[in-house]
Amino acid sequence: MTNSRSTEPHDLVRKELAENPGGILESTASQHGLSLQDTVECLPAAMWKRISGAHFIDVMQDISQWGSVTIISHTRDAILEFEGPLPTGSMGHGFYNLSGGSALSGHLRADNCKAIVFLRRPFMGKDTASVQFFNADGEAMFKIFVGRDETKRLKADQVEKFSQLEGRFPAAGSMH
Repeated sequence: MTNSRSTEPHDLVRKELAENPGGILESTASQHGLSLQDTVECLPAAMWKRISGAHFIDVMQDISQWGSVTIISHTRDAILEFEGPLPTGSMGHGFYNLSGGSALSGHLRADNCKAIVFLRRPFMGKDTASVQFFNADGEAMFKIFVGRDETKRLKADQVEKFSQLEGRFPAAGSMH
């Protein structure tokens, strides 16, 4: 006799996300005891592509040429959002250092990025496209979303740049 409680959490999440891919993925991950990356990878396969985190610098430098994007850091304690251009950066002292001259600055541990996921999915009734950076634990370092125009639609030029960037890299094998 099969007990529904013994069902693999990944299977439950896959079923849940197939029916409703537009929920808050961090909540789904927490509810089922999965990492965010595992949860993202339970979405229908047509919605995402994972590449190696070794492409971190190339991806960041490309996105810095897109114009205004939305950068999100979502933890248990805060959801921080920044809208504006991603500054260019360079490696130094073990960090990818975002260049000055922007409202956004900081120092990112590029070597901690083990996977990058290009994700297209609905959220709160709207299409989204994001590049999500994951550490070795499968938790999000941060996410960068394609910007929206004055009518709240995804910026067509950025969607094209997103697709071109995604196509530059081969899909990576399973990280977990």
